[in-house]
Amino acid sequence: MQRTYFVYILASRSRTLYTGVTNNLFRRVLQHRSGVNDAFTEKYKVFRLVYFETFHDVRNAIAREKEIKGWDRRDRVGLIQSRNPTWEDMAADWGTEVSSLLKPESRSLTAEAVRDDN
Repeated sequence: MQRTYFVYILASRSRTLYTGVTNNLFRRVLQHRSGVNDAFTEKYKVFRLVYFETFHDVRNAIAREKEIKGWDRRDRVGLIQSRNPTWEDMAADWGTEVSSLLKPESRSLTAEAVRDDN
């Protein structure tokens, strides 16, 4: 079975940007939103998925993530606006799933949710 990898960009309301790579975009976005494993996104409230690309080779995904991270802000903004000119949250309706994936008392992921994590 072929795996899928994602390079993604999250943004805060003030448009602070975060670029990452994952093999499970749904779970990773929910992790960012819940503050699991990422102090930067929690501190700056970088929770809105505004851009992503898919890859079948993890090496290509990692190379693309590094490429985007090496760009200046103007280029990253241009990339986002090329596919999402209004900066809509592409995962706006995913928030309702957080409670089923996280333990309320510890905010840690269930074993099933993290099984395929990078």
